[in-house]
Amino acid sequence: MARYTFRLPDIGEGIAEAEIVAWHVKIGDRIEEDDRVADMMTDKATVEMESPVSGTVIEVAGAEGDVIAIGSPLVVIEMDGAGEADEPAAPAPTAAVVEQRIEAGTPDAADVGRVEAAAAEPAPDPFVSSEVETPRAPSPTSAPTQQPKRVSTSLDTNGRGAGDAKVLASPAVRQRAADLGIDLSEVRPAEDGRIRHADLDAFLSYNAMGGYRAAGPDRGDETVRVIGLRRRIAENMAASKRHIPHFSYVEECDVTALEVMREQLNASRGEKPKLTLLPLLITAICRTVPQFPMINARYDDEAGVVTRFGAVHLGIAAQTPAGLMVPVIRDAQDLNLWQLAREIGRLAEAARSGTAKSEELSGSTLTVTSLGPLGGVATTPVINRPEVAIIGPNRIIERPMFVADGMGGERIEKRKLMNISISCDHRVVDGWDAASFIQAVKKLIETPVLLLAG
Repeated sequence: MARYTFRLPDIGEGIAEAEIVAWHVKIGDRIEEDDRVADMMTDKATVEMESPVSGTVIEVAGAEGDVIAIGSPLVVIEMDGAGEADEPAAPAPTAAVVEQRIEAGTPDAADVGRVEAAAAEPAPDPFVSSEVETPRAPSPTSAPTQQPKRVSTSLDTNGRGAGDAKVLASPAVRQRAADLGIDLSEVRPAEDGRIRHADLDAFLSYNAMGGYRAAGPDRGDETVRVIGLRRRIAENMAASKRHIPHFSYVEECDVTALEVMREQLNASRGEKPKLTLLPLLITAICRTVPQFPMINARYDDEAGVVTRFGAVHLGIAAQTPAGLMVPVIRDAQDLNLWQLAREIGRLAEAARSGTAKSEELSGSTLTVTSLGPLGGVATTPVINRPEVAIIGPNRIIERPMFVADGMGGERIEKRKLMNISISCDHRVVDGWDAASFIQAVKKLIETPVLLLAG
C-alpha cells in the first residue's frame, strides 16, 4: 500500500509554527478523507486539521503540547489500494540552510521559526508513537482501534446519544478523562455532541469553584501539562511582566448617581440589551482618551516606536472554560451604550463557546478587565502587551460618606463607591498622566449626564 505524508500546511500569514493542542487520531486508527486529525494552535487561532486521504494512521508527529514548523510532517497515512502516493513536500531545510537564506535576504515564511526552534533545543525524532512514549495499561474507556465515522445524534443532558450509551470523544480525550478520574457520561459537550479537552477543562473548573462533584474518593496530587491556551496565557503574562515596568494607580469613585441612571435606562430599555456598568465605563473611557493619547497606544520595544491610535479598539478580558481571552470591540468610540452592551454580550459568548474569530481576538489598543461582583477592593492588572495600559473596575460597595447638604455644610449619607485601577507601562506613561486620565474618567462617572451629552 502507498504511504501519504500529510505535512502541516500554511495556516495563516506570517505563521511559522503551530502547537499540537489535541490529537483526534492515534497510530492504528482508520480515518476517512476529511476526518479531523489534530487541532493546531497558532498565536492567532486554533485550526482543525483534516485528512486529505483515507487510510490507516501509521505515524504521528509529537505529543500534545509539542510545537512543529509549517511544512513538517504531521501524520503518515497508509492509503487504501495500490498506486503511488501524492508527491510529498520537500523536507524542512536544516538550520544552516535557513541561516544562509536569511543572510542572503531570501527567507521563506517558516525560516525564522525554524531557526528559533533549532536554537532552542536539538531536533527530536519527528515521529513519536503515543503507545511507546507513554505506556499505560488499557483504560476501560479507551476508544476502539477502528474509529467509526462521526454521525449526528441527539443528546440527553448527560451527553449521551438518545438510545445509545456511547459517548463521543477522541482517544486523547478519553485517556485524559481516565487519568483525571472523570466519567465522560457526566461531561456536557459544548458543541456537536463530541467531548473535547475544553469540555474537560470546563468540568474541572466548575468542580473547583464548588459546583457539582461526582461521588468518589478525593483525588491526590496530579501533574497537568501546560499546553494550548493556558501555555499562551503563561507566556504572554511572563513576557509582559519581564519586559514592562508596571505601575498601578487606584482611585475611588462615587457611582451612586451612575447606578440610578443605569436603573432608569434599563427600566425603559424595551427590546434593547440590559445595561451593566461596563458600557457606561467604556463610554467614559472613550470620551477621555482623546485628551490622553499616550494611554491608547502600543509600544514596539524592539523598534523603539510608540503608536498612538485615534480609534479605540477596546479589549475586554473574558474568562472562559479554557482560560482568559481578550475579544476586541472595534471602534468602541463610535458605539452608543446599547450597541456596546450588545457587542460585549456577543463577544463574551463567542469567546466562551470557542467560536470567536481570530480578528475578534487581536488588534486591541487598550484593555478593560473586570471581575464583576468578585472585583475586590483594588486590583493591579497585568498589561496586555504590547499595549501600554489596562483598566480594572472593582466591586461596588455601599459605605457612609460625607456629602454637601446644599447649605454650606455636610451630612452623612449612604453612597455606592467603586475603585478604578489602572496599570501602565512606565516607559511610555508617566504617573501624572495615568492619574490625570483616571481623574477625568471619574468626573464623567460621577456626573453621568455628561455621558449622554453630544
